[in-house]
Amino acid sequence: MDQTRYRFHYPLQVRFADTDAQGHVFFGTYFTYLDEGLMAYLRSLGFPVKALLEMGVDMFYVDAHCQFKASATFEEMLHVHTRIGRIGNSSLTAEFRIDKAENGEPLASGELVAVIIDVETRKPVRIPDKLRAAITDYEGTG
Repeated sequence: MDQTRYRFHYPLQVRFADTDAQGHVFFGTYFTYLDEGLMAYLRSLGFPVKALLEMGVDMFYVDAHCQFKASATFEEMLHVHTRIGRIGNSSLTAEFRIDKAENGEPLASGELVAVIIDVETRKPVRIPDKLRAAITDYEGTG
């Protein structure tokens, strides 16, 4: 993935609980890192989960992928680079690259697909215009 495509990154330190018996980050933990990266990205745009709920919407993850390239260990600092690669009617696709903060060594790349839902009906709805505009303005795709 092209590093210049990512304007946002979330710094994260590997916790002991993130590691497995082999001493490196457990593969499933990377999905938590993707979630943390997306939530930090949305907060940075002024849309923390609380704001989404106040707008009457929430999100469900409907697809997730992660490709592993190297390993990280306890207390290493990582950067979870995050961007929105696609915005549909009711869904968005977040793209990620996770690197070691110290030297930029790539550890993993991934995607999360989220569907925006109405909090009462739990059915997909159009992404709110304010959120859509904030993403496209930030990413320069609008």
